[in-house]
Amino acid sequence: MKLPQLAVLLFVSCATQEPATRPAPQPEPAPAPAPAPVKQEPKPWVADLTRPMPAGLDEAAMDLTADPCTDFYRYACGGWMAKTEIPADRPLYSRGFVSITDRNEAALRAILEEAAAGKLPPGTPFAKQLGDAWASCNDEAAIERSLPEVKKFIAQVTAAPLAKAVATLHAAGYRPLFVAGSEQDHKDSTRVIVGLRQAGLGLPDRDYYLDAGEKMTGIRASYLAYVEKMLTLAGEKPEGAKLAAQQVMELETRLAKASLTRAERRDPDKIYNPLDRSGLEKNAPGFAWSVYFDGVGLGKAQALNVSWIPFFAEVGAIAKATPAPVLKAYFTWVVLRGSVSALPKVFQDEAFAFNSKNLSGAKEDRPRWKKCVAFVDGQLGEALGREFTRRLFQEDSRARTTAMVGALLGSFEKNLETLEWMDADTRAKALVKARAMVGHNKIGFPDNWRDYSALKTDRKSFFGNLLAANRFEQTRDVAKVGKPLDRGEWLMSPPTVNAYFEAQLNEIVFPAGILQPPFFDKDATDAVNFGAMGMVVGHEITHGFDDHGSRYDAEGNLKNWWSEASGKSFVTRVGCVKSQFDAYPVIDELKVKGELTLGENVADLGGLKLSHAAMLDWYAKKPSADEGLRFDRSQQFFLGFAQSWCTKVRPEEARQRVTTDSHSPPYWRVNGPLSNTDAFQAAFQCSEKSKMVRAGSERCSVW
Repeated sequence: MKLPQLAVLLFVSCATQEPATRPAPQPEPAPAPAPAPVKQEPKPWVADLTRPMPAGLDEAAMDLTADPCTDFYRYACGGWMAKTEIPADRPLYSRGFVSITDRNEAALRAILEEAAAGKLPPGTPFAKQLGDAWASCNDEAAIERSLPEVKKFIAQVTAAPLAKAVATLHAAGYRPLFVAGSEQDHKDSTRVIVGLRQAGLGLPDRDYYLDAGEKMTGIRASYLAYVEKMLTLAGEKPEGAKLAAQQVMELETRLAKASLTRAERRDPDKIYNPLDRSGLEKNAPGFAWSVYFDGVGLGKAQALNVSWIPFFAEVGAIAKATPAPVLKAYFTWVVLRGSVSALPKVFQDEAFAFNSKNLSGAKEDRPRWKKCVAFVDGQLGEALGREFTRRLFQEDSRARTTAMVGALLGSFEKNLETLEWMDADTRAKALVKARAMVGHNKIGFPDNWRDYSALKTDRKSFFGNLLAANRFEQTRDVAKVGKPLDRGEWLMSPPTVNAYFEAQLNEIVFPAGILQPPFFDKDATDAVNFGAMGMVVGHEITHGFDDHGSRYDAEGNLKNWWSEASGKSFVTRVGCVKSQFDAYPVIDELKVKGELTLGENVADLGGLKLSHAAMLDWYAKKPSADEGLRFDRSQQFFLGFAQSWCTKVRPEEARQRVTTDSHSPPYWRVNGPLSNTDAFQAAFQCSEKSKMVRAGSERCSVW
């Protein structure tokens, strides 16, 4: 698989059930608990309640008794928070991302049911593959008989020598020990090489293995019991399963100890370690690398990037000294945990019970049809996305988003001229990068759709289709190594409710899935759309200039294009943002990780500033538009922004996300950047002493 360094508006949920073959963004992290409402009279100076509500804003979502200068999140979202219940099958629910996902899931289900029934329009590309994947995934009676097929695959894997076993598993979409795939060379972005990265863990992150706190200790005990139970269900005798579970835990703990933290992995210099094959064999002896590369279809590849050499040295040590029965137990577990959706219900129930108790807090397992929508979108996303966008994506949305991107670029250019901390030479290079980035933007869906002709499917075996889809993706991916870079490739499917910036392509991408209310509403005022979707656009542009993206030049190469003085000023300014978010509480004793979330927090702060300025320029050409409403344009903007982030989350999910997610909770994604924003302070007449105003040395400003 391609190994991208994405800066996404949202981030992946750390699930343990299924093998990942592409980025699979999930809904946003958790808000801090809102204080209990204090009944008081509405403040007429904030809004004239006799005037019409601006289109695109939800009055019922608001709490007009709250003071926007004390807690704007509560003011914008308090009503929604009070009346909304998290669906039983979800770890969180949001007015923006998850509500859109719900609508998209229903639309995708209808498409897939038509595909399975042979009712898609004649000539629909890859209708058979879509229908087969959907029908087999929903054939629960057949899945109840799937264990022998899965065990046959496990026996094939565990009978092979270690390197061959790892290659077989990687080719089938599983991630034992590490992960390998195509990757742009960080210092020559036109060159596609092999990337090797740490992986192999069954728990969401290294901290789950190494944190000595009571919560993590309890999760490890639960995980050990979960592994033991799953191995027992697969046919191991109880005493053997208990020993094997302990062996799995010990091996995964070794991998965790050798792994970089998530914050460390955000440093591109740290994860750029170019080697050739002989260099890899020298640094990580004990693993039969030639056997492995032949097995995954990379036999001729020589140029590599090894993300963290000490981790691969540990992989070599594990390969050299680990007894065969321990490796068998580990590989068996890798297949079981990565195949849960293709295993009988008793396995799915055990997986849900573990995840619900320890990671997500969901009260019910997801309905089968939702699992199957996710599976088909993950494996045949562009085949499914063609029909999704044909039916649901309005071409004027693409045009209006393109215009919004242009407006945000203009805002960025104007803003550059005001940055006294940046010298002229660095400013000129930043401008070149921004213009190149927006020239590479992708909106809605790909210009050239992916070809799935080589993917062979049938309706008899969901597990077989899962393996076939992953093998198809592996073959497609490794074929890119050594070939010219394909700038047209998308790293998310069109129905995905997300957006991203890719530093090595210097591009911003907005799938059709996110260009819907409340982020983009054709009937909303321009001010509301600029606050919601415009902020998303500004967020992604700013990612090119956060603490990670700023390390890459206009061509996507890892290169220092900063003067020494401007670079020092930038470090000081992002340090202010880190300190600000380090202080924000999330759950129990845990606070936001300022270093881990730094890029997203900088992008939020910059995105708001750029989008608000672009909105003002936009209205300068429409002097009478959207006047006479309950809120003025700037107030509409900030409410549109905040209401797209209204979110409720379960405690278990909150804990997981503060540990693993590079995004701050939505509560702080709203109140945090707004407290640094002059335009917000002016819009709601907040005094310097207001809680929503950071003053003096505490006030942070980057872009």
